Amino acid sequence: MIALLKALHIAALSVWCAGLIVLAVVIHRHRRDDAARNQAAFAEFRWVTHHAYRLVVTPAAVVAVTAGTVLIFALEVLEAWLLVKLVAVSGMVMVHAWLGHIIGQAGQHRTPRRLPPAGLALGALVPLMGAVLWLVLAKPPLEEVFALLPDMLREPRGQAIPARFDPL
Repeated sequence: MIALLKALHIAALSVWCAGLIVLAVVIHRHRRDDAARNQAAFAEFRWVTHHAYRLVVTPAAVVAVTAGTVLIFALEVLEAWLLVKLVAVSGMVMVHAWLGHIIGQAGQHRTPRRLPPAGLALGALVPLMGAVLWLVLAKPPLEEVFALLPDMLREPRGQAIPARFDPL
């Protein structure tokens, strides 16, 4: 069961990462391409980006994050490298949302020059994806780094949920 979850997580993560890179490149090329000003090119750009984002990239992201979360609990992993990895994945989610915002703006008939520069997304995605890959493969001991944080960030503040939670 764990092997299937890992395979699903890796496959979905691969599709998600590749989709984000492709979307950023397509948006960037459309923004700088003067030929994109005609209606046919805009309609094709809009159709491709909207459907790729909605039908491929976003479902892959949901499956990757869900399978990864299940793996964390199934394997009972809670180490420093995993927390840093989750921060990098959160950055990928933010870039994903920003690309969706750009695609939404393009659907509101914005001129290509007025779209935000999606090339910035590549500048953020490549280091984030590289960090995720490095952290998962190397599993570096980052406990020393966490020891530099203030005590209030490293220790529970006495507000933990009891093992048997009764909301009433």
